Amino acid sequence: MTSRERVLAAINHREPDRVPLDLSATPSSGISAIAYSNLLNHIGRTDLPVRIYDVVQQLAQPDMSVLDMVGADVLDIGQSFNETAADWYAITLANGAPARYPVWYRPVQQPDGSFLTFDNNGTRVLSKMPLRATFFDQMYFPYSDGYPSEYAELDAEMNRVMWARHAHSPWDHAGEPDFWEQLRTRALHLRATTDKALLVVCGCNLFEWGTFLRRMDNFLTDLLCDQYNVEKLLDQLMIRHLATLEKVCAAVGDIVDIIRFGDDLGMTTGPLMSPDIYRQLFQPRHKILCDYVRSHSAMHTFIHSCGSISLLMPDMIDAGIEIFNPVQTNAYAMDPAFLKREFGAACTFWGGGIETAGMLNVGSPERIRAQVLERMEIFSKGGGFVFNTVHNILPDVPPQNIIAMYDAVKGFNTTHTQGT
Repeated sequence: MTSRERVLAAINHREPDRVPLDLSATPSSGISAIAYSNLLNHIGRTDLPVRIYDVVQQLAQPDMSVLDMVGADVLDIGQSFNETAADWYAITLANGAPARYPVWYRPVQQPDGSFLTFDNNGTRVLSKMPLRATFFDQMYFPYSDGYPSEYAELDAEMNRVMWARHAHSPWDHAGEPDFWEQLRTRALHLRATTDKALLVVCGCNLFEWGTFLRRMDNFLTDLLCDQYNVEKLLDQLMIRHLATLEKVCAAVGDIVDIIRFGDDLGMTTGPLMSPDIYRQLFQPRHKILCDYVRSHSAMHTFIHSCGSISLLMPDMIDAGIEIFNPVQTNAYAMDPAFLKREFGAACTFWGGGIETAGMLNVGSPERIRAQVLERMEIFSKGGGFVFNTVHNILPDVPPQNIIAMYDAVKGFNTTHTQGT
């Protein structure tokens, strides 16, 4: 099987020739720039640059040779942008290692060593990375003091939120007049030059945009106490999301295999809202998004949602979500065997292959191998599984542990030859 055939077989609940694997096809299945730098040193590939494509989370864009080394089967089509050395400039990571930022991103270092980003006039702080920290924090919440009476300025305010203003590729090029033509041309090139499955990150966040605009504490309160304004905001977001989806589907809907949405709906101890509130406010809108994709493209729907979401999953599946990530198995009611038994016939698990925190960063190679093999045995039966860590590989993960993880995946695939 080709990588693309392998991934599509898994999504369609057929056991492929081996379990497909993802590294960095999404900004929730990637690798910290520091961890990637350490990995390159460990494998003797210091000739390769450490390019930070997701500047908020400080995630590296792995070189194609590294993706091939670990056996990755999926590519983010954003990787086809910013492909020349001139698109990047040199910076230094928190651990002192060299790396590169895209040329458009220019955070300002402060006397205390922290980094800040500002709005266009340089007066409002939008995000901050403290000294020796490894990601940026959002500092500006446009509607923290209350909802506006009308939404004429919503686009401008959304562009001041770091997740949109400092978006990763390909969206860092979205303002260019020929962006949609570029997107299609570059996606076609990837389709012609690689056998990997292709994925486009498309956001379409609903709950999360509420937290980005109102702040988490306010928006959670609003779900219970001010649903009128919540729905007004969600309706405005849907107008914008559907306009983007229309362009994405027209540009690459016949080329790309998977479209990735995002909406963190869980915490470790349970979902961030009751199933009733999800069904009332979010499920109908998720269904509209999924129905649009299904009607206007050949892409499969993927959602990134952290935390304990098993109580919400039946309604999310009914809305049309096919693929779940990161499969946070250390959260309440997210045990791998339970998830596979309850939902394995109805969706694909993209993640859950090993605990990123508590195992991959501190476990011995032997313990890492054991957990990988156990998770793959559970999740891979009958297809419906793409191996990935539980969220991004963190800065403190030793390179030896990364190698041990991918060696375990290869070992499982060698001894569990499946379909052809």
